[in-house]
Amino acid sequence: MKTAPRRVFIGSLATESNTFSPLRTDLQDFKDSFYASPGQHPVTPTLCSAIFPVARACAEEFNWQLIEGTATWAEPGGILNQQTWEFLRDQLLREVTDAMPLDAVLLGLHGAMVAQDCLDCEGELLELVRQIVGPRVVIGITFDPHSHLSERRVKNVDIITVFKEFPHTDFVATAEQLAGIANRTINLEIKPEISVFDCRMIELLPTSREPMRSFVDRLRELEKNEEALSISVIHGFMAGDVPDLGTKVLVVTDNASANGDALAQRLGEELYSFRGKTRPEFLSPVEALKRATKIANGPVVIADVWDNPGGGVPGDSTILLRSMIERELQNSALASIWDPIAVRTCISAGEGAKLFLRFGGKMSSAGGEPIDAEVIVHKTQYAAIQSFGDSIVPLGASVWIEVSGIDVILNTVRSQVFNPDIFSNFGIDPKEKSILVVKSTNHFQGAFSHIASEILYVAIDGPYPNDPVTNDYKNLKRAIWPRVENPHDVVS
Repeated sequence: MKTAPRRVFIGSLATESNTFSPLRTDLQDFKDSFYASPGQHPVTPTLCSAIFPVARACAEEFNWQLIEGTATWAEPGGILNQQTWEFLRDQLLREVTDAMPLDAVLLGLHGAMVAQDCLDCEGELLELVRQIVGPRVVIGITFDPHSHLSERRVKNVDIITVFKEFPHTDFVATAEQLAGIANRTINLEIKPEISVFDCRMIELLPTSREPMRSFVDRLRELEKNEEALSISVIHGFMAGDVPDLGTKVLVVTDNASANGDALAQRLGEELYSFRGKTRPEFLSPVEALKRATKIANGPVVIADVWDNPGGGVPGDSTILLRSMIERELQNSALASIWDPIAVRTCISAGEGAKLFLRFGGKMSSAGGEPIDAEVIVHKTQYAAIQSFGDSIVPLGASVWIEVSGIDVILNTVRSQVFNPDIFSNFGIDPKEKSILVVKSTNHFQGAFSHIASEILYVAIDGPYPNDPVTNDYKNLKRAIWPRVENPHDVVS
């Protein structure tokens, strides 16, 4: 006889907070990026809400009765205002309360949200969820690796799975792993226990290159060989000034915490040995453009790594574009510069219009001066999009302009660049360009690597705090590398 279905609540509340950013984040930012009321989540996943389509797909097999809460995501930005945080937090808590009794709560979170009066938003949320559901209900979460893993979070959940890849191409697989472990836990087949090792470092850890590529492959093999239910790396988010900033290894075992502790330490010590060896070569704008123009076969992709809206900065720097204009580059394209005022002006002018336009360089003195130039408006869109894996990323009202022979995308909803279709959706063929400039640190890598003859990385200091040694952290008290040369020898 079939047993009564297990009642499983799913919800998602996520953003990434750059505490140094000149921006601030409020409810409208969530609504502009992604906001789905209960029962309204689309069939396509978003980065932090993949648990919705995944849970729907396995509900019949697992004998789950799903109760869907709100799912919302704001493009990374500045500190979340307190009113917005309390509204979204309390909304999700009410939904959990109304859904009781429950067998499990599964949440898609980011893990780097900071509000005006709360340094550990996810920790606060999970503690309150635990108070509502009690000790027996299974709580499982997914995290982005660019997050902060506090003890408060670990002690209030049963399962944590984290995207292994950077770029985050495995966010659906991570939700699938969470669902599978949660189902076995609900049915009392396993008893998850979480082990954490603090690597005491902060570094850029792209998994598209060595040594991280082989390291992540090995984590998957360990899982496959049942060394653990799940193994994850919290990379940390250096733009978030919080006490728990830094890299950590997280291992989930089946009632084997001692084994998990040992495995987390072994992997964490290996990861610590990679410090200073994981970043790609960073070039100046002049160096990158000189090198790109000497490459005969295009397109050469140039990443403006620190003016990356995915790291919470505005994405309106003009420094690299100005260098392109000064070098009189042709057959080049750049995506994108965030400037809602300039977009509105171009839409008013209409497609085919020529006008003098001031754009970019509005939010920070580190982003360069605005560009004043005659432009041609080639294409306008009121709801532009790009792809990221199976998800659709909004750009809002956007325009394709030409300035000094260079094609530039201006947008109103901030987003880093993920896919060449940010160009092709406007009618620009990215494969025909000699140079493509994208504002992204590494998430562009997966899709652009298929068309790029070479990928170059440009590092321009700006509103993203990219040097942990000099970043003005106020809340980070632990000794971590590179701020401390041998942090494991220091007693905090």
